[in-house]
Amino acid sequence: MTSEVTRFSGDDWYGDDLGDVRHVGVTFVDVDLTEVTTRGATFEGCVFRACRFNASTHVHSAFVACTFDGVNFFDATFEGCKLTGSVFTRCTTRPMKVVDGVWRGVTARGADLGRLDLAGCDLREADLSLARLTGTVLRGARLDGAVLREADLTDADLRGAVLGGADLTGAVLRGARIDLAGAVALAEQTGAVVDVEAG
Repeated sequence: MTSEVTRFSGDDWYGDDLGDVRHVGVTFVDVDLTEVTTRGATFEGCVFRACRFNASTHVHSAFVACTFDGVNFFDATFEGCKLTGSVFTRCTTRPMKVVDGVWRGVTARGADLGRLDLAGCDLREADLSLARLTGTVLRGARLDGAVLREADLTDADLRGAVLGGADLTGAVLRGARIDLAGAVALAEQTGAVVDVEAG
């Protein structure tokens, strides 16, 4: 069902099951989405400002090219969701559960994503510059082409992550766990030639 409304302000949808609702170009201001559930829903080109997604659950839903400004995602769950091209500004993102998500091209500059489990997440071409990713699990994540300039990846788990073309200029990698492929990718960014057969 596609909504004909273009703006919601101050609405209380606490605990509602929104199912497979479809919203395109809709603005949500100060809407309480606490504990709502969606399954197969689509939000395209929508703006969420000062909304609350606390403890909400979203399964196979899409938030494409959306803007989240000052949104609280405390304890929210995104399972198999697509957030391609969405922008996060001044959002509360911890704790949050992400399972098998496609977050390609997401912009989350300076976001606090510390200790989140983003294993296997598709973050290709995402802008995570200046983000706090301390202790974050990025095992098997797609980070090719991502911008991680000056991001704090202290103690992050990058084993199996695809880092080809990622911009890690100035990133803090102290204690980060990487595998051989990741080490090669990082070394190549510094101009080093890795010779694994050297004796």
